[in-house]
Amino acid sequence: MKIFIDTAKLSEIREAISWGIVHGVTTNPSLIKRAMNEVEENLKMEDYIKAILKVAGKGRDVSLEVIGLTEEEMYEQAKKLHNKFGGLFDNVAIKIPINPSLKETFASDFDGLKVTKRLSEENIKVNLTLIMTPEQAILGAIAGAKYVSPFAGRIDDFLRKKAGVDFKKDDYYEAGGRQGFDDNGILSGVDLVEKTVQIFEKYNFKTEIIAASLRNARQVREVALTGAHIATIPFEVLKKMVSHPKTIEGMQKFTEDVVPEYKKLFD
Repeated sequence: MKIFIDTAKLSEIREAISWGIVHGVTTNPSLIKRAMNEVEENLKMEDYIKAILKVAGKGRDVSLEVIGLTEEEMYEQAKKLHNKFGGLFDNVAIKIPINPSLKETFASDFDGLKVTKRLSEENIKVNLTLIMTPEQAILGAIAGAKYVSPFAGRIDDFLRKKAGVDFKKDDYYEAGGRQGFDDNGILSGVDLVEKTVQIFEKYNFKTEIIAASLRNARQVREVALTGAHIATIPFEVLKKMVSHPKTIEGMQKFTEDVVPEYKKLFD
């Protein structure tokens, strides 16, 4: 499984890459704006995005999101993002929503798929986002998306609210199907990812599955067990993945047990 970092903070991207474990970056406009507000330099949005791409470097895809709601808007925005940033380090993927329709608009439910098809035919990498069902993921794979991103955490939130459960965002969610709550047969966010993986393996789809909206380290472990190709993980969750009190205890014991004769080996 590959690991992407879900952040737009340059410091977090740089630090996580230095650990030798990061294969890519996912962002959205809100993440980028918040990250820019924490930077002392007065950078323009375009310059900040270029900085993200440079820090990520060649071979680590960075997802940049369109904001349009119709096929033509999204297509034009995707082309602008690709033309403006894609040639720098060849590491841009365009985030397209699976279904951009809002009640207030007349956008087609299928415009996200139409754009995905058009872009994939032009060899522009698409990260099809806001996937909440395996059915949506199937359509994205057939349309030619490079990545599909099932949102595990948001499905957990949906089921917990449906069940009337009080929770904090980073709480672990035990599959609610045991309590009689599910989303059309999906028992949890991890279950969403698992069923998507099973379908993709059955039909040998080449699209990679990015397990997204991950809230805690246990959830990362569980999506890894499903066989997801990628997990995109917030910086704070990444830090928790390497920690355990018994590891610290072990290090303290190892340090105490070092004998002088062994220390001399390093002189």
